[in-house]
Amino acid sequence: MIHIILAEDHHIVRGGIRSLLEKEKNFSITGEASNGEDVLNLLERGVKANIVLADMNMPQIGGIELAENLKLNYPNVKVIILSAMDNEKYVLKAFKAGAKGYLLKSVSPDELVFAIKHTHHFTQYICSDLSRRFLNRLLALPDPVTHKNVQNIDFSNREIEIISLLGEGFTNQEIADKLFTSKRTIENQRQAMIDKSGTRNTIALVRFAMLNAII
Repeated sequence: MIHIILAEDHHIVRGGIRSLLEKEKNFSITGEASNGEDVLNLLERGVKANIVLADMNMPQIGGIELAENLKLNYPNVKVIILSAMDNEKYVLKAFKAGAKGYLLKSVSPDELVFAIKHTHHFTQYICSDLSRRFLNRLLALPDPVTHKNVQNIDFSNREIEIISLLGEGFTNQEIADKLFTSKRTIENQRQAMIDKSGTRNTIALVRFAMLNAII
């Protein structure tokens, strides 16, 4: 049996989700809440929950803040975010906060049920619509090795160290100070790496190194 708490501040929406989930014989709706604070109160009172299906935007404590709280205080309770926001940054923010699932509110009833079962028994889940968008975005990216075959490029340990520092935002002078050498030497080595990789500038060099797992 999968014990579920529904957290949604719109009563009609919450009621619709409850009616849908109650049809599943292995689902038990153990509590309902209008915000994250109500969820915490339910858990403190001993209400059993394996899954909290939480709207991202709720008064007082929203879905992401709730996920952060449960990650610390109720690590065995998994949060699935239900949201209308499909921007990648919100998805990443939710998972970094501790959420185990992210579903758009346009998700089908069948996928909602599947997502709850999958998240409970296995691990993270992103709804198919978002997964398809992210995949298409990745497929549209240019080939990481756009200039030269990276297998034919041999960066020394010192060069990799310099690229890493460039990626962290250090200036040529700051890198020179860290590596106990001159600014001119760093500039020459940086230009040599740009020529070696076939990139156009420092930013492109760092991007090249990251895409090809050099740093």
